[in-house]
Amino acid sequence: MSSSKESFNQISPSEFFYRNRDLAGFSNPTRSLYTAVREFVENALDACDQAGILPDVYLSIKAVDDEQADPKPYILTVKDNGPGIDSKHIPLAFGTVLYGSKFGLKQARGMFGLGATMAILYGQITTNKPVVVKSSPDGQSQDEYELLLDIQKNKPIIVKHNTKEVSKRGLSVSICLEGDYSKAGAKIRDYVYQTSLITPYATITFEDPKGEKFHQTKIVKTMPLPPTIIKPHPHGIDVETIRRMMADSHFQIPTVDNKMIEKVRKELGLKKNNLNYSEIMEKASKRWPGLSRHVRVVIAVMSFLKMDFEKLSKIRIDDMDIANKILAYWDFGESKSVSIDLDPESEYYKQLTNTVQGETLISFLTKRFQRIGQATAVKFTAFANLKPEKRIGTMTNQELVKLSDSLQKFEDFLSPDPSCLAPLGEEPLKKGMEQFFKPDFLEVVQRGASAYSGFPFIAEMGIAYGGEIKSVGQTVYRFANRIPLLYDEGSDVVLKVVNEIDWTRYKVKNDAPLVIVSHICSTRIPYKTVGKENVADRPEIERELRLALQFLARKLATFMSKRGHAEMEKKRANLYSKYIPLVAQFCTELAGKKKEPDYKKMLKMEAMVEE
Repeated sequence: MSSSKESFNQISPSEFFYRNRDLAGFSNPTRSLYTAVREFVENALDACDQAGILPDVYLSIKAVDDEQADPKPYILTVKDNGPGIDSKHIPLAFGTVLYGSKFGLKQARGMFGLGATMAILYGQITTNKPVVVKSSPDGQSQDEYELLLDIQKNKPIIVKHNTKEVSKRGLSVSICLEGDYSKAGAKIRDYVYQTSLITPYATITFEDPKGEKFHQTKIVKTMPLPPTIIKPHPHGIDVETIRRMMADSHFQIPTVDNKMIEKVRKELGLKKNNLNYSEIMEKASKRWPGLSRHVRVVIAVMSFLKMDFEKLSKIRIDDMDIANKILAYWDFGESKSVSIDLDPESEYYKQLTNTVQGETLISFLTKRFQRIGQATAVKFTAFANLKPEKRIGTMTNQELVKLSDSLQKFEDFLSPDPSCLAPLGEEPLKKGMEQFFKPDFLEVVQRGASAYSGFPFIAEMGIAYGGEIKSVGQTVYRFANRIPLLYDEGSDVVLKVVNEIDWTRYKVKNDAPLVIVSHICSTRIPYKTVGKENVADRPEIERELRLALQFLARKLATFMSKRGHAEMEKKRANLYSKYIPLVAQFCTELAGKKKEPDYKKMLKMEAMVEE
């Protein structure tokens, strides 16, 4: 019996997504065409939002061969008037998975800038055609690239690159992919329609495979302020995040090259002639309080190595092992690694250890997190039973877990900063709904900023009734970070909240023509799937949505009461106008008169009283 040895291989991110493309919404030709449209349109809108440009987005889908039956190859093109992308970034931005500008903690439509590359990857897999990217950041010259993605290496392959003069700035992306427009068309049209509703400051044009155009001009000329990147909130932190933050907080031992040596000389006030080691250390001791951090570290290293500038320029510091008090360096002259023991009694020992061990816990909390002041940090360290002056780099795994758990449990932190969010706003939402639905009743509300697991979010909601709304019963439009959510609605938190409302309490019948528009914006939407189509029922989000809907339902109930009262009065007036002429005629005959009384005055008076 032969035994086989199992081999382990690492795969690139693009190879992983190639094998698991269903995860990102590229499961079949119908869903893939819709997902690709969505990713490119969202990237275009995000780019314009960040640059403060009122978006003008053009989308077209053209069949490569009109006569061929679906599924078949289509050319999908999205153009925008945004800031474009610098030529040097284009190959990596469109030919590499997980390369982008969406990794900061702020609100954006996409999660990672991942979807557009996935669409390009899907196009390449199904048609073997390159993506064509045209970019003009300055509105004068345009770079045009044709790119393929090396899936195994996760690197771009530049097929063609040229430059030409243009008169418009912006970005155009065009891919050839297998799709099924006959099945995806309705969803894509819905997506474009709903995107226009939730982005009333954008002009969007869609040209379908038959050449028919859907054109929605912007309704408002102001756009929300772009969100800002913020520090993380302590409630949204785990151990891995703390480790990454610690790495950022550590001061590295600087490279001792000619430039650094010159910096040390300047701060010590040394002339060009080389001083010996002891003279350098004497100068450093006198000027110590005025020296910069990097220069202090170099002096501390010199003190342990007992080297002057000339010797120092011939080595490279490799490692500093605090636990074993060892400093390791590479000697270029001898071509070997050397280790020396560090004397903890040395006056320079603390300078070196503090450099490697990073800042104190108090400093780490106040510098690295949002809305933690000195007093709150001290209070927290007492709650977590950790020493305030402890260096973050000396904490054991057990202490880091304790720190992470305590950060999530401590209740005296201020709520998250909502400046990283960009809600649409009540007025633009109202104008958009007015334009789209032309209802008899319309009301919108924006809730204050709240948070789940340390991630800030804002819920906005609008309700429209009657007028030109044709639907029977409730129609719910769901949006997250200004993205229409069209699939998997059955398990969405918004639908759960809407379905739990007893509409009869608010004088609304089940078949009433009612439209509900819900928008959640957050630095991290808790999607249930990678396809980003339905939002999980986090209690905090569910609560905000319910409060918003109840507020709007009460407003609608007041409107319905007034309308019911007006209808009763109208019925009464109709009754008077029907019977008063008969009564007048009967009275005239009974009195034996020929001329009837002027009952029309009575009807007028009745109408005036009702008004």
